[in-house]
Amino acid sequence: MSRIVDKRKNGKNRSAVNRRRFLERYKQQIKKAVADAVANRSITDIEQGERVGIPARDISEPSFRHGPGGRRETVHPGNKEYLPGDKIPRPRGGAGGGGGKASNEGEGLDDFVFELSKEEFMEFFFEDLELPNLVKRKLTAVKTHQTVRAGFTTDGSPANINVIRSLRSALGRRIALRTPYLRRLREAEARLEALRETLPEDDPQLRELEEEIRHLRFKVNAIPFLDPVDLRYNHRVTIPVPNTQAVMFCLMDVSGSMDQAKKDMAKRFFILLYLFLTRTYERIDIVFLCHHTTAREVDEEEFFYSRETGGTVVSSVLELMRDIIAERYPPEEWNLYAAQASDGDNWYDDSPRCKEILINDIMPKVQYYAYVEITPEHHQSLWYEYQDVAAAFPQFAMQRIDGPQDIYPVFRELFKKQDPA
Repeated sequence: MSRIVDKRKNGKNRSAVNRRRFLERYKQQIKKAVADAVANRSITDIEQGERVGIPARDISEPSFRHGPGGRRETVHPGNKEYLPGDKIPRPRGGAGGGGGKASNEGEGLDDFVFELSKEEFMEFFFEDLELPNLVKRKLTAVKTHQTVRAGFTTDGSPANINVIRSLRSALGRRIALRTPYLRRLREAEARLEALRETLPEDDPQLRELEEEIRHLRFKVNAIPFLDPVDLRYNHRVTIPVPNTQAVMFCLMDVSGSMDQAKKDMAKRFFILLYLFLTRTYERIDIVFLCHHTTAREVDEEEFFYSRETGGTVVSSVLELMRDIIAERYPPEEWNLYAAQASDGDNWYDDSPRCKEILINDIMPKVQYYAYVEITPEHHQSLWYEYQDVAAAFPQFAMQRIDGPQDIYPVFRELFKKQDPA
């Protein structure tokens, strides 16, 4: 019998392929465990790993083994309790290793438990999410490349040969090589004509000059019409080109009606959106806009941690978004997205103005617009105006958040993958 022993040193990522294969095989069980874990987490713990348990029955696989044959009786070393012929009772109870009430029947195995890394956890969490309605071109994480012409080269495939350039090179080579011989040939022929008028036909000087003329003509005719050094090939190189461009506008209400609890929920929603965008899409711009009576563009730090407050004029942030689109993000070149979080409370005369701006200036240009109303009570005036927008534009989505427990379900509902149809 042969025995193979692997004595190679364990590399840093030696088991990475096996681990990836394992994750793919038990994908459904792991996704369910991730979903259960997310329900019990806060937004600050979203990027941590997770301990995942898989029922032992789900990982059992059939196997073939060579039995010892015959009937054998064995006492293992270190046994202090059993003698040959004793029967070992079957363990009672189910999976879990104790903690339940005693029973006179049942058997089972403990769950298989392993650790998901932070990267693996986030990958499973965001796997079934995407930016909806990416109708212009699909935005991927892979860089796109384009083949462009980059002049000519002296070697290459016969399919890429450039006939005109090759003939032009051959003509230039022949002119350069033949010119000295042609000049000497014309001079020799002129001398021969002059000498024939004064010397007899059998004169050795004439014979010598005729031999020189034949040699020069041979030199001229020996220059090939086309030589390998004349060949020119079209040269093409692959260069990276900009991927499909997308921009996400994050609009947050920081007015006085948004108390600290509502602001925290809005920030949690946008933090989740920010993690999703930055992890999933390599080329995407994120524009942070906050508003009370006036709107302004802020950076990431100020957007998530500012404690600014004031009155409420929602149209100010929509006008600012409209102006930024006109200045920096032409719709014919960019995929435009927006996510707005507010408690729906607005200066009463301003809500119709918001609907007008959305219908006339923003919705015809954007791929998707998600509105989240954070209120545990009845809908506010902005919600009813936005219902008209949703009725006119299918890419306008509205959801309501009552409490922190609704953030994850609402987020997944807004950005779930859509059927190709």
